[in-house]
Amino acid sequence: MFRTRRVLAGALLTGLALLTGAGAAVADDPSSSPSPGESGDGSGPTEAGTAFRTATVLQQDQLATAGASAGDYLYWVFPADAGQRATVRAKVTLPESTARHGTSTWQVDVYDGLRRRQACMYGKQTGKVTADAGTVELACVLRTVRSWSEPWANDPLPGSYYVRLTVVDLPSADLGLPVQTEVEVTAADKGGAADVDGSLSTPLIPGASSVGQATEGASAAPAALAGEPEDGWSSGWWTDRWLWTVGGGVLGAFAAVFGYSLTRGSGRPSRVPPGV
Repeated sequence: MFRTRRVLAGALLTGLALLTGAGAAVADDPSSSPSPGESGDGSGPTEAGTAFRTATVLQQDQLATAGASAGDYLYWVFPADAGQRATVRAKVTLPESTARHGTSTWQVDVYDGLRRRQACMYGKQTGKVTADAGTVELACVLRTVRSWSEPWANDPLPGSYYVRLTVVDLPSADLGLPVQTEVEVTAADKGGAADVDGSLSTPLIPGASSVGQATEGASAAPAALAGEPEDGWSSGWWTDRWLWTVGGGVLGAFAAVFGYSLTRGSGRPSRVPPGV
């Protein structure tokens, strides 16, 4: 009995260590990211597209910069895989206030591979540049990407995501003024807590069927395809859900053995001293 209890105690400690490690992994996920220009992880593209089809590829943790004119629509495209919660941050720098004729309002929007606008969980998606200010910073925290969803749902799914930055309100006299923009995308891995049953057969990447079918004067692959993660789509099959499953199974099994040992011990007849 003593040996059995010692084994059970060791198993319980092992299971608790697994569960604690899994919880710590989830708790260590970054909850906030620095504004564009502060991360310094790597420089990105120095220009932006002007439509969905010409969107400039932007990898996660890269800082994209672009010079444009007030009134232009600027587009970037980045990849987001299952279990990731992406955060898009943008910064717009305008000319000196003496060259402007009033306030302007800027907005950042995010669309998925089907060009469905994705809602922001939180963040300053629209910002106003007052007459005495020269910059505005915007942010959009998307919902966690799901590996599978119902056809009628608007859930974010693995694939390409488009960022559109533009001005939505400004004096007509300020149209065409030069501006400088910065865009950065970061993503936090939410782990097994975001796992769902099922997965897409292919990610939502526009033009995926044209890979390798280049024509004269055309690119071999659409720009969106260049945004595929370096290790492929949904390649990280291991999540902390496995730890919780294995740890729970171990604890359940040894709890059953422990309960059986208790009932077995209580059912034994007491020994009668000889000669009684």
